[in-house]
Formats: sequence, C-alpha cells, structure tokens
Amino acid sequence: MIHITRTIALDEKELEEIFVRASGPGGQNVNKVSTAVQLKFNAAASPSLPDEVRARLITLAGARASGDGVITITAQRFRLQSRNRADAQEKLVELIRAASHKPKPRKATRPSRAAKERRLDSKKQRGDIKRGRSSRLDLS
Repeated sequence: MIHITRTIALDEKELEEIFVRASGPGGQNVNKVSTAVQLKFNAAASPSLPDEVRARLITLAGARASGDGVITITAQRFRLQSRNRADAQEKLVELIRAASHKPKPRKATRPSRAAKERRLDSKKQRGDIKRGRSSRLDLS
C-alpha cells in the first residue's frame, strides 16, 4: 500500500510499470539497460480515489492523462532503475496529494472608491510626465 493522505491509499497492484531505455547520462550502459520508468495509473477506474479527487487529478495531470483517464508518468532522472521507479511513484503521490486539496472558492470583490481614485491619479501623473517629455523635445 502506498499511503498518500490519511484517507487515501493506493494498492501497488493499481500501478503498471514499463521500463524503457532512457536518454541522457549513463555512458555505454544507456544503450544496454532499460532504466527509465513509465508509470501508468488508471485514475478513472481506481477504487481508491473519491470521485472529486479523481476529477481534480485528471484535470491536474493535463497532458499526462489520456482520454480514458490513464495517467502516465515518466522518470529518467537517475541512472538506476530502482531510483527512477521511486521517483515516478513520488511524482504520482505528489500529484494525488495536490488533487486531494479542495480549492478555496473565489469571492468576487470590487475595488473601493479610494482605490479607484488612487489608480486614476497615478495614471494622470504618469501622463503628465510623458507629456512633459514631448514638450521639451519641441523646444530644442
């Protein structure tokens, strides 16, 4: 079990790992050993996720999520397969943690009359400065 929050835990059987050859550092080893990890997680069919977290997770995943709700995370930062595997799982855990936080609803506000006046005054001052520059150029 992979614990994400107090209420959410994933079973490792829900994750599918595919090992592929990585680009980048590794010397001659990079051409022989498949060290990069593609971690696939079917968020749409996961029984471990509440519905609202599932929806936010697929939205947060963006291009990493396919149309049918499968999230693919690639990790190839390290030369070792085991470290890349742990890195991919950590990326998934962080993504699910971010999706588990309910966003605070925005309350519409309006600027005060004084704030509007301050903004207009600063715009007038800036315009006066620019107007003053053009008149100096005409005199010379």
